[in-house]
Amino acid sequence: MEKPLVALRHRFIELIAYWEGRINTSDLVNQFGLSRQQCSADINSYLQLAPDNLQYHPSLKAHLPAEDFKRHFISGDVVEYLNWRRTGQVLPHASQEDIALSLPTRQVSPHIMRGLVAAISQQRRIEVDYVSLNDPNREGRVIAPHSFVNTGLRWHLRAWCEKSQEYRDFVLSRFQGTPELLEKTSHTIAQDTAWNTQVMIVLQPDPRLSPAKRAVIENDYQMQNGQLTISTKGCFVNYLLREMQVHTKMLDGTPEAQQLVLVNKSDIKQWLFEG
Repeated sequence: MEKPLVALRHRFIELIAYWEGRINTSDLVNQFGLSRQQCSADINSYLQLAPDNLQYHPSLKAHLPAEDFKRHFISGDVVEYLNWRRTGQVLPHASQEDIALSLPTRQVSPHIMRGLVAAISQQRRIEVDYVSLNDPNREGRVIAPHSFVNTGLRWHLRAWCEKSQEYRDFVLSRFQGTPELLEKTSHTIAQDTAWNTQVMIVLQPDPRLSPAKRAVIENDYQMQNGQLTISTKGCFVNYLLREMQVHTKMLDGTPEAQQLVLVNKSDIKQWLFEG
């Protein structure tokens, strides 16, 4: 059986190679702070376990995944990779003693992800097919992505969309086809106003609740003077309210279901989907 730390490094090798399309010793040095010799030995020991998974390209000074790459240490769920990008941590497989809510996996192709990751890191435009509920027919889009975003139940890509001429959120699992990297973009994260604007959301317990029930909710969120103030990005306002089950168009018929209400709707109206 592998030692836990060695298995963790093998997991990292597979994670980066599978989702980014390449891995080299510098990636391991930066992640684990080990010597280049040790990191090279880790790649070699991984290749002993999966000899046909990686192919070394001298011109790139990196190992690339083979066409018939087989996963041994990762699940193939893109959330593993995105969580690493968000936290910088490679987590071992959960033990049987760990209990967590299991959500359905949204399928994302590694070929799609490799293109999107390259576009972000190189600040380039990318052409890729996309489907949505508004337009379920597969359609080519040219976008300039800058960030992956976890909105609660699913991951999005934040990008400038040339079709709509605005920054938008794209559901990762709805990209299709083979992406094509294009030239550099002038639409970067710096021009994304909704991303760079901090918005204050003020919540309070539903006033229809009894004082005793309002006190329970105030304690849940450690409210000050009966209110909870949250700072978030302008483009996150709707997602945050949805995750906290705060309805802005109309109150739920049952205050125990509503629990929280938005106090400063007029202040943040421009950031709400409803306008």
